[in-house]
Amino acid sequence: MTRTTVHLVRHGEVYNPQKILYGKMPGYHLSSRGRSMAAATSQFFRGRDVTYLAASPLERAQETAQPIAEVTGLEVGTREGIVEAGNTFEGLRTKGWRSQLINPIRWRHMTNPARPSWGESYRDILERMWREVEGARDEAEGHEAVLVSHQLPIVTVQRFVQGKPLAHMSRECDLASVTSVVFNGGDVVDWSYSQPAKDI
Repeated sequence: MTRTTVHLVRHGEVYNPQKILYGKMPGYHLSSRGRSMAAATSQFFRGRDVTYLAASPLERAQETAQPIAEVTGLEVGTREGIVEAGNTFEGLRTKGWRSQLINPIRWRHMTNPARPSWGESYRDILERMWREVEGARDEAEGHEAVLVSHQLPIVTVQRFVQGKPLAHMSRECDLASVTSVVFNGGDVVDWSYSQPAKDI
């Protein structure tokens, strides 16, 4: 059997002083700290056998992928299926005392956290993510692939490979972190989690 690793990288910190839930909205770029995070995480791949690199179409993912492209010598492809999860609250301020979730008009979207009722279902996220993971595995067969994506899509893959329910209350998927899924042929045989930018 052929051993292949697919690394899922979460993008770095985004410049978002208004604390907006930006979701799939365009125009949200990495902050200066986010760029430093991306540079630090790119070093995780220096000297590794990475033969395929792609990112979500959103700016923050593409910008996180650029330092990895420089380290690996690869061009950054775009994969629509690893984009951020859909969310009814996109565009709203959702943190602090000015959170727009306090408004009762929003509460009807919060009836089922297990789905979740406020956005794209966990199952739908996993299905599109897993297609892309398998596609990247095929592209890099016998080597390593990198996909730069977003927190919730990556967490659904983490939970799937661990055999855990997709619904969850906590997440281990920090900014610019790396979740690595190891395949032997078409079977998942291992996975790991790394934080190359944790000190930034």
